[in-house]
Amino acid sequence: MGVQRQYTGTAGRIENSQVAVYVAYSIPLGHAAIDRELYVPRSWTEDIARCRAAGIPDNLAFATKPALAVRMITARWTSASPHPG
Repeated sequence: MGVQRQYTGTAGRIENSQVAVYVAYSIPLGHAAIDRELYVPRSWTEDIARCRAAGIPDNLAFATKPALAVRMITARWTSASPHPG
């Protein structure tokens, strides 16, 4: 799901890959990944048949990587829990 030729920092170039956005919680004692979201390219979100075949919900709209990060951070910031997890 979401695989296409796109820039990936892991390879440092354009490759056929999946890309995810991660949110981490960091304190002087260490850090932990607290959320992640798969980046689904616009070419996927605009192709309903392709999304359905891959099991992607019909209501998934394209979101840029920065928008995904803001959405995850906002969800954590506004949650009832004062600590991640």
